[in-house]
Amino acid sequence: MLFEPRWSGVIVGMDLELSGKRALVTGASRGIGFAVAKRLAAEGVRVALNAGHSRKRLDAAVGRIEGALGCFADVGDPKAVDEMFRTLKTEWGGIDILVNNAAVTRDSLVMMLQPEAWREVLDVSLNGAYLCARAGLRSMIGSRWGRIVNVVSPAAFLGKPGAANYAAAKAGLVALTKTLAAESARHGITANAVCPGWVDTELVTDLAEEARSQEAARIPMGRFADPDEIADAIAFLASERARYVTGTTLVVDGGLTMR
Repeated sequence: MLFEPRWSGVIVGMDLELSGKRALVTGASRGIGFAVAKRLAAEGVRVALNAGHSRKRLDAAVGRIEGALGCFADVGDPKAVDEMFRTLKTEWGGIDILVNNAAVTRDSLVMMLQPEAWREVLDVSLNGAYLCARAGLRSMIGSRWGRIVNVVSPAAFLGKPGAANYAAAKAGLVALTKTLAAESARHGITANAVCPGWVDTELVTDLAEEARSQEAARIPMGRFADPDEIADAIAFLASERARYVTGTTLVVDGGLTMR
């Protein structure tokens, strides 16, 4: 099966600004994606968590958020994305908020970077965002309200030696964000990007302590971000408070790239 939905618990209604909205967060089984899903759920949003690599990890994440829907699907696969959105249409009537966070890394210097590794990273990080945005826009346009938030990286602006595929995907995502903003503004939809720097997630647990200290020393605030701090920024862009913010990139990196 390309896509398999799983439910957890009963939706708990909350009388908050975003209460009753419907959100899909990709790459949500851990790290930033899970923090975003948890934060939106706390705001009364019905949340669908997507992941495409570990069903076990996704099920565990879904089980930690009451009323969450698990969407196991490869966002780089057009058929899997279409099936996922058909289920969201059936269950909820569509979505109002889309957070494109899914990403993979296959690092290598350009001269040794295999075409398969290039394609895989772009398929998930860039093509996946395009496929989910294209599908999600249908219900957003019908509602005359929507929020798209794409998670990018300093690599989009600075490049990343040894990870040209990742840097190219994230740079493309910035351009996609601006184009989505220009095309959808008249429908009451905003599109923005959030650019985290170093974040304390499972992905940096293998970083040697010396390397971690060196990287933290480069950050004016002197530490890595907590995933919840990135989730705060994304929740803001998903809210009515950001209704006049579109086509921009909010950098949340403790000052790392300001110089």
